[in-house]
Order: sequence, then C-alpha cells, then structure tokens
Amino acid sequence: MIANTSSSPLSPLMRVPVAIGRVGSAPGLTAALAERAAAWRHEALDADVRELVRQCVLDWVAVCLAGAHEPLTRMLAEEAREEGGHAQATVVGQGFATSCRQAALVNGAASHALDFDDVNMSFSGHPSVVLVPPLLALAEARGASGPEFMAAFVAGYETLCRVGAAVSPGHYAAGFHATATLGTFGAAAACAHLLGLRADDTAVALGIAATQAAGLKSMFGTMCKPLHAGKASADGLLAAQLAARGFTSRVDAIEASQGFASTHGPDFHPDAALRDPACGLYLRQNLFKYHAACYGTHAAIEAARQLTERHELCADDVMRVVVHASAVSDGVCNIAAPASGLEAKFSLRHTVAMAIAGVDTASLASFSDAQTACPDVQRLRDRVRVELHADCAELTKAEVLIKTSAGATLRQRHDAGVPAADLRAQRARLERKFHSMAAPVVGTDTCEELIELVDRLDELPDLSPLAGLLAGVPVAAAASATSVS
Repeated sequence: MIANTSSSPLSPLMRVPVAIGRVGSAPGLTAALAERAAAWRHEALDADVRELVRQCVLDWVAVCLAGAHEPLTRMLAEEAREEGGHAQATVVGQGFATSCRQAALVNGAASHALDFDDVNMSFSGHPSVVLVPPLLALAEARGASGPEFMAAFVAGYETLCRVGAAVSPGHYAAGFHATATLGTFGAAAACAHLLGLRADDTAVALGIAATQAAGLKSMFGTMCKPLHAGKASADGLLAAQLAARGFTSRVDAIEASQGFASTHGPDFHPDAALRDPACGLYLRQNLFKYHAACYGTHAAIEAARQLTERHELCADDVMRVVVHASAVSDGVCNIAAPASGLEAKFSLRHTVAMAIAGVDTASLASFSDAQTACPDVQRLRDRVRVELHADCAELTKAEVLIKTSAGATLRQRHDAGVPAADLRAQRARLERKFHSMAAPVVGTDTCEELIELVDRLDELPDLSPLAGLLAGVPVAAAASATSVS
C-alpha cells in the first residue's frame, strides 16, 4: 500500500490544540487507523479481494432493490421528497434523486430492511449496508470511478472491523447495535478515502463519526434496526464531508478519556485493532446470507434442515426440539413468540420450526405476517425449546436435538461462521439469490445489466450507469414486490 499524501480537496484542516488521549496503552489508535485507511490503493488489492468487493456490491444491490418498497423505506423516501434538496444522488427504486446524505440514509435503511444482507462476525454486524450507500451517493455526485469506489470500500471495511476488534465483545454485549455504532466509523473512513483526504484529515472524520455513533439492540424487530444502517451511512458521510471542509474534532476520539471506547462498553483491546487477522484482511471473513433472517438463526436453521432431510421427518414425527445456542442470542434472535414477519426473523424457535416444516427460509414471502401466523408452524414452534449457554460466545454456532415419536434422539451441530473457500461457487450462489430478489422488482433483463456492470466495476470510469439502472423501478413491478414487514 502507498501512503496518501494528497491534500484535502476542500479547505485545509483547522487544527485543535488537544493532547492525544489515552485509554489503557493505546495512544494514537485513531490516528493509526486513519493512516491505514488513507493508504489503500486499488492497484494494491489482490484478485480475490477485488472479487469479494464485487460480490458485496452485487449482494447489496439485490437486498436494496428488494427492500426499496418496504413500508419503512417508503416513509423515509417520503420524508426526503418533502424535505427536498439538490439532486445529487439516486434513491434506489424511488425514481428520484436527492442530497447525498438523504440518499445514503434511505438506501442504507432499504438495504437492511429485510435483514438479508451480508455480515462479518469480527464486529457482529453488517458491513456493506453502511459502506455501499454513502460511497455510491458520493461517487455519483463527484463522478468517482469504479476503482476509486473499490479502494474506498476496502478502506472502510477494514477500519470498521478494526474498531470492532478493539471494543469486542463487550460493546455488543452491552446493548449497542454494532452495525449502527461501528458502521459510522466504517462509512466515515470509506467516504474520507473517496474524497482523497489525508490521514490526519481522516482521523478528524473518525472523531466526528465517534461522537455521532449510536444504535440500540433493543430496537431489533422494529423499523429502527434498518434505520440504524441508514443513519450510520449518512452520519459517516457527513463526518467525512465536514472533515474535508476543515471541521474540527478530537483526533484521538476512540482511545481518549471519555472517548468512544471508554463510554461504549467494558472492553478495549487496542492491540487487537492493529493486529492483522489470520487471513490478512477482514473482508476475507465476509459472510453472505442465504436465509432471510437474522444471521444468529442460520446455524440452527441449517442443523434443523439437515436432520429433517436426512431422516425424512415430517411435523408429526417431531415430539420435542431443543436448540442449544450461545447466550449472545438473547436480545438478538430469541423472540419466543413472534407476532409479525419482522419479529420472526429474530426468533430461533420460529425459524427452526419453519426449517422442520419445510418452509423456504430463503424466500422473502416466508417471513410475511400471514406466514408467521400459520397454525401448523406455530404448533411446531410450541415443541421447540431454546437453551442458551454462557460458555459459548459464538453466535454462529448451534446444535439442534430432535426427539422423535419413534423414541429416537437426533442431533446436529452447525457453524455458520466459516467463510466460503470457493469464491466461484459463492458467486454462483449469490447470482441465484440476486435473481430471486431483484428480478421481481426490475425484471430479468435489467438484472443481467446490473450483474454485467458490477462485473466491470474495476474498469468503470464512473458509476452513473449503475445508479441509473437502480433509480427507476416501474410502479407495477414495485407494487408486485413481496413485502415482509
């Protein structure tokens, strides 16, 4: 990587005479992360990293298009329309453009509305929904190229995960939604990179992000959870834009006394933030979703499905089900009796019952309010008991035991936290997901055009063709899109 020595594109940074803060033994952590973020270059990205960026963008397009006409997205879009603003960036699926920050807010929320977007367990959150929306808006407004977008995406992704490593696991356990809080740092670092900010300006952007970072896990199962992704996108973008104009903040905001780390949880591990993961980059640990529910339910879904298929079980064969999962699941995905499709996405009991009943958990329609109220699934759910274990800290692991009417006890474990080793196979699976989610909204032909554009991200001189395809969704197609909230 080559250090970024370019000057800020707007006014020079106004310095604040403040000492570097210190928590534990980490003076200068914010500055160190800013320097790493500013140094990324497209030409330094390995081939597999570039492919992973393209896969993240492809998956984001799918989930954003599918979520563009959810009720919560329509509300946010209506607010943006009424507020008005310069037509700088596309609001996906809404047929209009607005300010960069409003577009980032709406598109960020839309892409997290269905809880079908990618995750990274290093920070227990969703990376692409806080990185792509502000970057796409900023790139569209400024005419940035595909390679510039890709380098900025990696800069934001790695910064986001490194801040997560510094404050895990206590930050998430304390009740903060990491996508919202840590996502603000990632969006700020990504947008600062796309703006060409120096490392010291990027540290200011991270400081501005730190004082805005917010989001509560207690909001899971409500419209506020997707709003978190939108707010992180918009607030991180604002942080970078203000830093570019010379706005001031502390440049040690993460490690300072009464800074982000000390006020947002009991843990602070600065060395972990500066240590490279075993695979070299956190992006290589990205996990894509193939079930339209909280990722914390995926291991149990897979284990239940494997048992059901292997032993050819039907609902009448199942006397009792026990799900062994991490104690971290409590407050994340352990809604015992969900009353809506949105709540069902955060219910181990319900999703396991769906898997045993043969309901397609990859289908958005399976998480409608009507499907959640299905008597057959609810009766099966009544036979499911969830047992949480404090000695298991990994949300991605689960074991399912099924007691059958024939007296057999069947058990299966699964770990959903292992990244795919075969990127080609992963790409094929993502394309199937893409078509299933995007085709009902924009049609098959547009789907193929979008895939082709994402494939050429490395060579696009600007992202206006991509934004153009995402802007206009026919009303008839939008009306036919499946709503799951």
